[in-house]
Amino acid sequence: MKPLRVLVACECSGIVREAFNAYHGFEAFSCDLKPCEDGRTDYHIQEDALDVIALRGPWDLVIACPPCTDLSSSGARWFPEKRTDGRQASAVEFFRSFTRLGCPWCIENPIGIMSTLYRKPDQIIQPWQYGHGETKATCLWLHRLPLLKPSNIVAGRENRVWRMPPSAHRAADRSRTYPGIAAAMAEQWTAYLSS
Repeated sequence: MKPLRVLVACECSGIVREAFNAYHGFEAFSCDLKPCEDGRTDYHIQEDALDVIALRGPWDLVIACPPCTDLSSSGARWFPEKRTDGRQASAVEFFRSFTRLGCPWCIENPIGIMSTLYRKPDQIIQPWQYGHGETKATCLWLHRLPLLKPSNIVAGRENRVWRMPPSAHRAADRSRTYPGIAAAMAEQWTAYLSS
């Protein structure tokens, strides 16, 4: 039987991709304009995600993590400038591109304007529900997938991501998916798609 193909769009860390590749019967690829951070060039496609979806499909599942720089509420003070120069409209259209896919999909993003411009997320998850004693509200918009169930609720509610000091790699560090969340996605959604 052919493996089910998973695309993790806008991921260069490989965290979600590797969580899915741990399951028999699934073949997951990450794609991003940046090179992969973990050296797995055999499972990372360094191209535009929408081109990869259109030209290298079909995909059985797409997990999209579109850049949140122009969408997240944390950057609201720059919204007027981003509206004027077109950055926000471009980011909104890129996000919406994933909503038009026919296969099962998940779009992950922080709390932001898409809750108003598209629709409210299907759920908002926290790292502490998946084994990490931290807070970072993350919205999931889902299509033909079940809600993600908490897999390892732990104590601690540190806001580490919000407190990160400025650095050259701060944006990348803030955007990484927590391994516990990636593992829950892989475990729960591979079981669902295999049934």
